[in-house]
Amino acid sequence: MNSLLVLACVCIALGAVMAFPSHEHHVSTKNSHFGQTLMRKFQFVPHYHYAYGVHDPHTHDHKSQKEDRHHDDVHGSYTHHEPDGTKRVVEYHSDKHEGFQALVKREGHAKHPHGATSYVGTTHWGHGSGR
Repeated sequence: MNSLLVLACVCIALGAVMAFPSHEHHVSTKNSHFGQTLMRKFQFVPHYHYAYGVHDPHTHDHKSQKEDRHHDDVHGSYTHHEPDGTKRVVEYHSDKHEGFQALVKREGHAKHPHGATSYVGTTHWGHGSGR
């Protein structure tokens, strides 16, 4: 019984793979003058755009990202609010000639807590905590 179930799953998976076309298509055209078959290869150009953001007041998770791609050129950026109150901004670009390049900026001033309360009592962050 188990072997029939495995065989059925393999057949379904194989049928699903065969149902979707590949990303390359070959087109054959006849040249009536020379009687030759000319093969042309078509390739799809990768092109996409996406953007999203998260703003969760419960976990204090604040971030966003966007990216565009056309052929081999990728442009994008993302932001992330750090726990110290600063915001990290990364802008990047990638192509097949220059590779991956990123510019990282930090906006705002870091705020370090002193004498914060935790589950184990008072904590002292960093050096010079008064001891």
